[in-house]
Amino acid sequence: MDTEFAKRHARLKATFETPVDKPDESPEATLRVLWWLAAGESRSLNSARATLPELDSEALDRLDALINRRLSGQPLAHLSGRQDFCGLELLATASALVPRRETELLARAAIALANELGSAQDHIQVLDVCTGSGNVALAIAEHCPAARVFGADIDKAAIELARANARQLGLEARVDFRSGDLLAPFEQTEFLQAIDLLTCNPPYISSAKVEQMPSEISAHEPRLAFDGGPLGVSILMRLIDEAPRWLRRGGWLAFEVGLGQGRSLARRLERHADYDEIREIHDAEGATRVVLAQRRAKEESRAET
Repeated sequence: MDTEFAKRHARLKATFETPVDKPDESPEATLRVLWWLAAGESRSLNSARATLPELDSEALDRLDALINRRLSGQPLAHLSGRQDFCGLELLATASALVPRRETELLARAAIALANELGSAQDHIQVLDVCTGSGNVALAIAEHCPAARVFGADIDKAAIELARANARQLGLEARVDFRSGDLLAPFEQTEFLQAIDLLTCNPPYISSAKVEQMPSEISAHEPRLAFDGGPLGVSILMRLIDEAPRWLRRGGWLAFEVGLGQGRSLARRLERHADYDEIREIHDAEGATRVVLAQRRAKEESRAET
């Protein structure tokens, strides 16, 4: 096995570049996932770290075919049908964005806020919009027992995947996924002014740049998950203005931003009459990738200054 692995590893190292947006998909990690798949098991990068099984000649042929498909640009998560996120083993298909490591910054910040809010009350209500595969919503539900979580996405296929993930994780009793545009699925009285935490990983790439993205992304993942309008912030601007209608006073808004967007959006929140404390969370390179904003505890004029 060592010889067969080494031979294919050398091929991948010579011909494959680790995707910038998926830095943990090294040639070795990629090969391990495909090795397990050739053996008949679908595993994520995390679960593929286990000791590899022996492959017979037919399985090695399947492995070589899988390597060719990966080298042709098919996303690894689409081949394996799995992606790990915040310790969860999720199903992955072309119906939704493949969860990225950078989004774990948002999820972990949201989990911390949810647990802080949950420590002061019996239960909290969480909304996650642009939910995609449900990764952020499910991570919050898994790591915050006090949370009742609701998710929404405009793409019905993404919602079906999110529901499948909830069933796989045994969280369907605590996570309710709905189809609709941003916050529209939650127009009911029980949600208005009643949400403790509102999260969002929105499309934030400008429409022009979507066309320039690597084909592995543009040809295989849904455009709806990336296209944030002419400037890339159309959804985020709507979210900032609409969120106070759902957030209770003292509740939190948490969202992911693209590179270069964080400071300007944080300044907009600082000027907004509905928000009080603003926090920025940075990645390892020091760039703002998550913004948190608390709704004011006391009513003030909604006009911006």
